[in-house]
Order: sequence, then structure tokens, then C-alpha cells
Amino acid sequence: MKITKMAGRFNEKDASSKEVDWLEVEWEELAKRILRKDTAAGRDLSISLEPGEHLETGGLLYEDENLQIAVRTTLEDVYVITPASMTEMGKVAFELGNRHTPCLVEDDHITVRYDSTLETIFKDTGTAYKLEQRRIDRPFKYKGHAHAH
Repeated sequence: MKITKMAGRFNEKDASSKEVDWLEVEWEELAKRILRKDTAAGRDLSISLEPGEHLETGGLLYEDENLQIAVRTTLEDVYVITPASMTEMGKVAFELGNRHTPCLVEDDHITVRYDSTLETIFKDTGTAYKLEQRRIDRPFKYKGHAHAH
């Protein structure tokens, strides 16, 4: 099935009488506009969106009277870090940045992908963390730069 534009947003109420088929993507794939992948039910999708468009969680790729195909990310292991103070926040943010670790900073926590070597940082900085399974709903931001010496 060829997809050239998003068909709107997935809505559970609208889907109650329809089959819902999920296209599960890795968070890195959310930034893509060209992708070939199978849905959970095995439908082959060839996605080629317009420049400037990209996949998004909850995006509706296809809809007819019987079927909706929507996008969601896969469940993955992540660390949810909850600094108790600005000092802890500064220390853990410095260490994560020093390693160029992509992260999502939320209101009261930081989310990073699972990497067992990070636990040493959390313990050394005294920062509370827990390992959870979550769906990452947007791409982690990378800020690339070159070190000049």
C-alpha cells in the first residue's frame, strides 16, 4: 500500500467499529518521511510523504469504512531520571551531555534510552532513576557540533 500523505489523527472513538492496524516504528523513524515497513497485521506500506512532513505518533496513515492504520512507537527500555534538586539536575545533565547522550527533558524528569553504563552516572551523582518500558512519542533531539581546537 502506497502512502503519500497523512490521513489525519488516530481517534479511538472513531476506531471503535473498525479494525485498527498499527505501524510500529522506532523513535528514530519518526523523523523520516520515506519508509518501507510492514504493519502489525502484515500489510506492506510504502511511505513517501511530502518534504517537511514526517511520521508522528498517533498519525493516521490510512482510513476507510473498515480499517484505520495508525503510527505508534515500539515499547522500549528507558531510564526515567528524577533529580531532587537543581544541583542534581546540573550534575546529571553535565554527565549526560558530556557523553552526548540524547535525552528528553520533561517537567520533572529526564528520559534516556537504556544503556547499562549510565547507571554509574546516576549512582555517582546520587540521582534517582528507574528503568521502565515506554513508547517515545517524539524523536530525541540531537544538537550536532564540532569541537574546535
